Amino acid sequence: MILNTEITGQGQAIVLIHGLFGSYENLGVIARALAGQWQVVNLDMRNHGRSDWHDSMSYALMAEDIKDTLDHLGLDQVVLLGHSMGGKVSMEFALHYPDRVSKLILADISPVQNRPRHLEILSALDAIDLNSLQSRQEADQQLALTISETGVRQFLLKSLYKEENQFRWRFNLKALIANYQQLLEAPASKGPYPGPTLFIKGSESDYLLPEHQSQITTLFPQSRAKIIMGTGHWLHAEKPVAFAKIVTDFLLS
Repeated sequence: MILNTEITGQGQAIVLIHGLFGSYENLGVIARALAGQWQVVNLDMRNHGRSDWHDSMSYALMAEDIKDTLDHLGLDQVVLLGHSMGGKVSMEFALHYPDRVSKLILADISPVQNRPRHLEILSALDAIDLNSLQSRQEADQQLALTISETGVRQFLLKSLYKEENQFRWRFNLKALIANYQQLLEAPASKGPYPGPTLFIKGSESDYLLPEHQSQITTLFPQSRAKIIMGTGHWLHAEKPVAFAKIVTDFLLS
């Protein structure tokens, strides 16, 4: 599958891969920070944003989507930067096609099976009847019955749009629900990826933990880590300047 892309800047290509429920717009601030020195290829993953929908979405399939898209763009080797689900897609691609990745940047994710954190969100989204929905405010009120965090609801509602007087989600909710267990899994490829790898952790997040170190070292032997203090899982949105500096320093090193 060739994915929807936004391409800015010139130079060596760095590919940005968003997380679950997101789109390329989630990494827009980082894309703008990097476009002065690199060619930034910002992607919508399958079943997200403006990319095509498909019933299946394993990490192996999504890694093949990256390959198809890079082939289509004529990019033989790139830097990959992925957040959360996008980080796992980046790992899968780098482990399977190590020669095509010059450097790997993984934002607040580790190569292990995750616990199911999104079941309430999926249920809340599924409970909204888009056919009768009258406004974004009504959608927010319905989500608030289950999701108390305003920031989470605002993030989800960025993917709600209206077309021909009908509200729709930009993500394929049916496919996300059907494939959710697969999205929790660790990368399938055994690697290792021998290139320079940077893990960036939000200090308040528990997606990347000390007990994951042995698996990280096995798969990514040339890895290092940075922590952004005072941030959670959405570290690139919470402290974009600090995040962009860490990425830039790593790319220039």
